[in-house]
Amino acid sequence: MNNRHLLLLAIALLMFPQIAQTLYSPALGDIGRAFDVGPQVAAQTLSVYFLAFAFGVVTWGRVCDRIGRRPSMLAGLALYALACVIGLSAHSFNTLLMAQALAAFGAAVGSVVTQTLLRDRFQGAELAQVFSLVGMALAASPALGLFSGAGLVEDFGYRGVLAALLLIAVALWSWSWCALPETRTTELASAGLLETLARMLGDLGIWRSALWIALFNVALFSYYSLGPFLFERLGLSGAAFGYSGVILALGSGFGAWLNQRSLRRGCHALQLIRLAAVIGLLGGLGVWLMQDSGAFVLAMLLVVLAFGMAIPNILGSALANYSDRLGTAGALLGLIYYLLIGAGLMLAGWTQALGETLIACNGVALLLTIKADKSIV
Repeated sequence: MNNRHLLLLAIALLMFPQIAQTLYSPALGDIGRAFDVGPQVAAQTLSVYFLAFAFGVVTWGRVCDRIGRRPSMLAGLALYALACVIGLSAHSFNTLLMAQALAAFGAAVGSVVTQTLLRDRFQGAELAQVFSLVGMALAASPALGLFSGAGLVEDFGYRGVLAALLLIAVALWSWSWCALPETRTTELASAGLLETLARMLGDLGIWRSALWIALFNVALFSYYSLGPFLFERLGLSGAAFGYSGVILALGSGFGAWLNQRSLRRGCHALQLIRLAAVIGLLGGLGVWLMQDSGAFVLAMLLVVLAFGMAIPNILGSALANYSDRLGTAGALLGLIYYLLIGAGLMLAGWTQALGETLIACNGVALLLTIKADKSIV
């Protein structure tokens, strides 16, 4: 498979976890009604998703270094499909929650293994460019997820969303079976998990990257977690929440495009991350000021634009010093930042304060850029 075809499949696989999260978001209100749980409890399904996703990341990243990228991908997608079947037959909220955790564990393969195979094929500035291109494609994920999810919930309830996710997982498994190559070209030395973990825990650059990734993700996904209830409080329909995804996709896509253009003009990754944090902070202030009006979605454009600018630069450089153990290091980095994301979303879910969450996330991200060294970003 040439790099162009590989990139197309990789984009689809990377979009899958994000689409799964955003497709599920409009179903939270229906889940609350179906199982008679409140907004705070229903919103925790996304927190559980990220926590289980974190452990899936470390498992699949380790496995793909041991048995290869292709078999790991096929196993993870099959597990996700099984979780959807369990969720469709769930008769209690706890069973649905367990199915969601299993689904998240399987979906993690789309993130860590796909990033690993891209790092197998590309390096350095070329890798940052690839992640920027991927970022522009991923910008469509929120629009596809929210818009489709809102329509499915309106017609079929939350089970319609689960059925759609099952079909997507089966389609991706079939495509991967037919077209996904094994990009691990040589047998890697057995990098010890604990040894790699100890090295990464002592690496300030890794901690900074993990915190940045977590902060920008919490800022983005707190909208998907809290948005349905905020729209409901404002008297807006679930369909309107779905349509908002189209607007936000434009912001994210523009951010990724702006990032790619800036990289080509010689801007440094750290400069772009700092700019993204400033833009996100302004967006958070706007959401806080306009939270009693549907116009707050316009301020969210700045938040998703910041996400589209920052994430490709962070991912492109985070593991530059771990090329001999990309799967294992990618897994551990993912474990760290997904645990942080899960904890952040859990806190956001309990506070139900979107504007304050956005301000805090982008403010801390900006502070982290102050003493950052360009050589480690």
